Amino acid sequence: MKNLAIESIGQIAVNVKDVTRAVAFYKEVIGLPLLFESNGLAFFQCGETRLLLSLPEKEEFNHPSSVLYFKTDNLSSTVMSMQEAGAEFIDEPHMVGKMGDIEIWMAFFKDGEGNTHAVMSEV
Repeated sequence: MKNLAIESIGQIAVNVKDVTRAVAFYKEVIGLPLLFESNGLAFFQCGETRLLLSLPEKEEFNHPSSVLYFKTDNLSSTVMSMQEAGAEFIDEPHMVGKMGDIEIWMAFFKDGEGNTHAVMSEV
């Protein structure tokens, strides 16, 4: 197989029903920096990855998004801060597996658009 020079994900699009409501959630609850909004699109920076929130461009794209896993150093503190800001968690932080000596912990939540995402830590 030919070696493709893909290094990382540059941008992820998340379908939303209400861009204004979604911008408030991702900015105020998750705490991502808003880069800009234009013509019903909102762009956030999440580390090296850009996150695009928008209405589905075509009916064929009108479905819930993939699960985004937001990495954090302190899962408990992040969950607490997000809950205080209004996030609805659907479970408690829990260990989902081990990679050698590293434990992978996650907690899943719903954004204001009904998409399920998670915050995660590697301890």
